[in-house]
Amino acid sequence: MKRRKFIQNSVAGTLAMSMPIFPIFPSLDPETRFGVAEASYMLRKYRKLESVKYPQFTNALDMIDHFDSLGFGGAQLTMHSLDSKLAKKIRKRLDELEFFMEGQIRLPKSDSELANFEAQVVETKEMGVTVIRTVCLSGRRYENFDTMEAFQIFRKESLESIQRAEPILRKHKMKLAVENHKDWRADDFLEILKAVDSEWIGVTLDTGNNISLLEDPMEVVEALAPYAFTVHLKDMAVEEYEDGFLMSEVNLGDGFLDIDGMISTIRKHNPEIKFNLEMITRDPLKIPILTDKYWATFDKISAMELAQYIKKIRRHKTMSLPRVSNRSVEEQLALEVENNRTSLVYAKEHYGFS
Repeated sequence: MKRRKFIQNSVAGTLAMSMPIFPIFPSLDPETRFGVAEASYMLRKYRKLESVKYPQFTNALDMIDHFDSLGFGGAQLTMHSLDSKLAKKIRKRLDELEFFMEGQIRLPKSDSELANFEAQVVETKEMGVTVIRTVCLSGRRYENFDTMEAFQIFRKESLESIQRAEPILRKHKMKLAVENHKDWRADDFLEILKAVDSEWIGVTLDTGNNISLLEDPMEVVEALAPYAFTVHLKDMAVEEYEDGFLMSEVNLGDGFLDIDGMISTIRKHNPEIKFNLEMITRDPLKIPILTDKYWATFDKISAMELAQYIKKIRRHKTMSLPRVSNRSVEEQLALEVENNRTSLVYAKEHYGFS
C-alpha cells in the first residue's frame, strides 16, 4: 500500500471512530461531481487562439457541452449578463445533465457600482447558482505593488469592496467566495474574513496559489478550510531559477501537494463543498524571491522562514517544468484539453470523484 493511500485510510478510520452520534450537517454524503474552473481553458477562452480543430467557445453553453463531453460534472463560469434565450437554454441543459454551476463576479469598487453588482447577483441566482467566486486582485501581489503603502491601500479598498457587497449577498442569500489569488497570505485573509464577519462571505480555496507567497500549501488549506465555500483543486511543481523559483500547475498526481489530505481536511468542514479543477496550461510562473521588488509588501517573513522555504523548494523540485510557448497553436490547445482530461481521469480513479 502506498504511503498516501495508507494515510488516507488511517485518517478515514480515525474520523469514523470519533464521529458524533448526531451529525453536524443535514447530509454527510460528500459532493462527488468534479467540476472545472474557467481558467483551466485559459488558452482557448482568454487568449482566443485561432484553430480549426479547437475553435473558440462562443458562449457558456459551448463550454458546458465540452466539459460534459470530457466527463466533468460541473463548472465555475460567469452566469450573469446573458441573453435571455441563451440563459433559458443553459438552465435547461444544466438540469438535463445534472451539472452543477457556480458563478463569477467582480467586486463593487464604489457605491456607483452597487446597482449593477446587485443585478448580476440576481441574474446569477436565477441560473440556479448559490456560490459566486470573486477575487480582490487580478494580478499578483509581488508584481502589482512596489511599496508597502500601495499594498495597504489595496488591502483597505478590498475590505471596503467586500463590506459594500455583503448586504446584497445577505439580501439575496447568495454566498460570495473570495479567492486566495496570490494576494493574501493566510493570516492576512483571516483578518479580512473576521473583519467582515458574515455567513455570506467565504473563500474560494485555491490549493496552490500561496506557494508564491512562501506559505506551506497544507497549512493554508488547514487555515482557510473552515471558511471555504468552493475549491480550486490543483497540483503544483517547482523548479529553481536565477531569481528564485518557478512554479507550475501540473496534472493531478504529478506534483508534490498532498491532494488526498487537502480534500479530507476541506470536507471535514463542509462535506457538500464542490471541487473545481484549475489546471492552467501555460509556461511556469516566476516567483522572484531573490529580488528586492518581491519583498516590497512583506514584513513578517523571517530569514529563517525564507531559508526553510528554499530548502523545501529544492526538495520538491522536478527535473524540468512543462513549457508550452514553444509549441504550435494546435499543439497548445490540444495539450490544454488533454491536461484537463488526464487530471479528471486521475481524480476519478484516485480521489473518489464520480
